[in-house]
Amino acid sequence: MPTKNSTILRLIHRYEKLFAWVRLFYPSATGVPIQYLLYCFVPQKLLMINGQVPWPVHFTSRILYPKRITVGKCCAPGLAGNCYIQARNGIEIGDNLWTGPGVGLISSNHDLNDYRQHVQTKPLTIGNNVWIGMNAVVLPGVSIGNNVAIGASAVVNRDLPDNVIAAGNPCRVIKDKPPYQGG
Repeated sequence: MPTKNSTILRLIHRYEKLFAWVRLFYPSATGVPIQYLLYCFVPQKLLMINGQVPWPVHFTSRILYPKRITVGKCCAPGLAGNCYIQARNGIEIGDNLWTGPGVGLISSNHDLNDYRQHVQTKPLTIGNNVWIGMNAVVLPGVSIGNNVAIGASAVVNRDLPDNVIAAGNPCRVIKDKPPYQGG
């Protein structure tokens, strides 16, 4: 017996051309499935919760300085609930980033000698085909390579190379990761 959600998803896919208008409101959401755009449309574009962000964002997530964030295809940072993304120094994200709920991407820290000021660092960079697990935090100036999986609750305070699985506080490489198999 089909569930209510699976029935709704089937209807959305069946009438996808009818809902194509929603893509006009999300110019940076190339490759993001239409059901995510529809889910975020009312809170984001009508109620203006994260209304300036050009990709779909969950209404419980917070995106600061969205104009300083570049995103690739199949990527919607903040789509999972309760994410905090602060891009004061910039964030550069490749294609196919997936994040769990509660993820924090922080590009700038406060100056320890004057808490009203922020320290300038290089932008936070995230490669292609990256998964960041629930409640993980990526700190300023970090560069994450391609094909990386980061475990839940990790604190990423240093660069991560390509093709690894990393976890912990502080985050460290656990093992190598085979090539990405997705589309």
